[in-house]
Amino acid sequence: MKNDKIQAFIPFFYLIWSDDLLTQKEFVTLQHFVTNQSWLSPKEKEEVLSKIAITNPPSRETITEWYYEIQRTVQANPAIKSVFDLALVLSNDNSAIVDLKTEFTKLESDLGILTEEVISNFKTVANSFTSNYQTATNFDISTITALLDGEQAAIINKVKSVISRPEFAYCTTIDTAIYREKVYEWCQILAKENFGNMAYPARYGGGENITDYFAIMETLSYHDLSLVIKFGVQFGLWGMSVQSLGTEKHYSKYLQDIGSLKIPGCFAMTETHHGSNVKGLETTATYNHNDKTFTIHTPHEKAQKEYIGNAAVHGQMATVFAKLIIDDHDYGVNAFIVPLRDTSGKTLKGIKIGDCGHKMGLNGVDNGTIQFNQVVIPKENMLDRFASVNEEGKFESPIPSDNRRFFTMLGTLVGGRIGIPRSALAAAKSGLAITIKYSDQRRQFGPEGGSEVPILNYRMHQRRLLPPLAKTYAVHFALQYVTKRFLNKKESEMQEIEALAAGMKAYSTWNTTAILQECREACGGKGYLSENRIDALKNDTEIYTTFEGDNTVLMQLVAKNRLSEFRKAFGEMGSLGIINYVFENAKTAITEKNPITTRNTDTEHLLDSQFHLQAFEHREKTILASAAKRLKKLIDNGLEPYDAFNVVQHQMIDVAQAYLERVVLEQFQLAIANVGDENTKAILIKLNQLYALSQLEKNKSWYLEDGYMEAVKTKAIRKMVNQLCWDIRPSAVALVDAFAIPDSCLAAPIAF
Repeated sequence: MKNDKIQAFIPFFYLIWSDDLLTQKEFVTLQHFVTNQSWLSPKEKEEVLSKIAITNPPSRETITEWYYEIQRTVQANPAIKSVFDLALVLSNDNSAIVDLKTEFTKLESDLGILTEEVISNFKTVANSFTSNYQTATNFDISTITALLDGEQAAIINKVKSVISRPEFAYCTTIDTAIYREKVYEWCQILAKENFGNMAYPARYGGGENITDYFAIMETLSYHDLSLVIKFGVQFGLWGMSVQSLGTEKHYSKYLQDIGSLKIPGCFAMTETHHGSNVKGLETTATYNHNDKTFTIHTPHEKAQKEYIGNAAVHGQMATVFAKLIIDDHDYGVNAFIVPLRDTSGKTLKGIKIGDCGHKMGLNGVDNGTIQFNQVVIPKENMLDRFASVNEEGKFESPIPSDNRRFFTMLGTLVGGRIGIPRSALAAAKSGLAITIKYSDQRRQFGPEGGSEVPILNYRMHQRRLLPPLAKTYAVHFALQYVTKRFLNKKESEMQEIEALAAGMKAYSTWNTTAILQECREACGGKGYLSENRIDALKNDTEIYTTFEGDNTVLMQLVAKNRLSEFRKAFGEMGSLGIINYVFENAKTAITEKNPITTRNTDTEHLLDSQFHLQAFEHREKTILASAAKRLKKLIDNGLEPYDAFNVVQHQMIDVAQAYLERVVLEQFQLAIANVGDENTKAILIKLNQLYALSQLEKNKSWYLEDGYMEAVKTKAIRKMVNQLCWDIRPSAVALVDAFAIPDSCLAAPIAF
């Protein structure tokens, strides 16, 4: 005969053993609860404790029996709202338990049990709970589309209209030469639509609107990514380098013809042995005062320009980065316009061009190598906004510091680090749209005797796709913020903005790489078929983590900027200020690390946006302070700063990651705060909660080590992530439809 009091513990037995192996923490929590209950006899206590013995776990059959007993009870008693209600019914309303709601509720909290999730999991009939969960939309999709597009909606829609034309049908040939020509033809069409010159001044035929230019780049990324990169090289890197580094004489001579694609060009910075280290470039530009020319020269093969887009076939000119040499003195890296081919396509004297050949992706872009053998160019071909050679043959610059001049020159090219992450974002959206639409239709497995189930109904499939969807939305709003910061930049903010753009380039492109891999796997064999486009998206975006700066190098740049800001703050403080700073941090730690907060598993708390932001900020500040302290100690102990940074490189990446995660969360929250439509706001809040909690879950080991959370809380967070995925699942298709990707661009048969 069953003991009613023991029956009350069945929900707890099932929940702790079905989740995973019983942890020591769970055992101690239950043991403490049981041994302190006077309503249980010694024999009953012994029996309960025998069910939770770590060394003697229950059989799978026993766990299954518990499951069905709970399910029958919940379905037969609709009034059950909590685990305590369930325990009471299972005990046949045993009088000893009736007044113990507070104690049982505390036990739930201590074990990290989310009552709503537990009860909802058992409420629906078994064969319909998973299989009958359907796609539904309770918000206006066009409202979210309008929010995402913002003020650029008109240009975005115009671009979508153009790339939906028949002439933009995808090129499926494996012949690289044909593919390259097709991409070039597409670029010519876009130039005629005045998309390429959108950022150039109006007096040179441009649209004088860099915001629209970035929107064009992102929207084109719904189509072919080779086209995006070819477009970006021509009108962005080549054209913008002339606009940003040159002066009036260069604008009037080149910009209109660059914008119309009359002068196809290149951006020749990267060298074989000096990819990310621009300062170390070895190509030289030697000034000859007698005839007022520069001689551009590649001193050896490893100093050749490599991976230069537009070089192998189409480029007629290039912005070449080279060390300026005057009278045997090196004045650092400067930029020069160097002709490569004549208008018929013939390579000019002294120019040697190679073809990088077939690549992992982006084979519609003609990447090449360039070597210069004593190539002479006129003096006016130096892009002289920040440095020049005067009439006496002397070096001049409005910026006296070599270091500051170098970084000012590179700072004008930050635009590329905004265009690339936005392009990567669009690729992630395409991959998610294809995969989520397919997952909503593809059916596999199901309950005995029942229909097969859409794979998006499976919790693990939701786990694979919905946190990435939430993160993609978060990154969208963060990149809008970075774009605005860049467009409204002040001189005093440039270093911070450059670091932010560099970091978001890394964050967005790494995110896309991970998402597309997950999309490929989530689509199974269908994801491996080229017709479904995930292979092209995946292969084409692989290089995004490398060009415009290797991501790991960029993250170190971000970390150095954060450390610099940290050092400035201390430099401006007196000893009293430092004491106050430490005191404030101590107060924060006392407030946020108290036992109630570190173990709080209340639903309201876990979903609270302020809790999310505080947790992100705490991690950011703590990691930054720790890295700064470690660096200072290493340098104080006699290590050179260069070596000290090398020792803490792994920690530098953590500094950058924590900073970027906080920025992304913060901007997502701010964007939602400005949304007026309540239904739209509600689904975006859920996405924001999912992004925040999935990042906290990802970093749970850090929070546990730091003492900011206890295991009971991180476990509750994991369960809440599951619940949010389940709650968002009906809206998943609508959320990717809100990206409004043209069908002709999405193209994948499995998406329709």
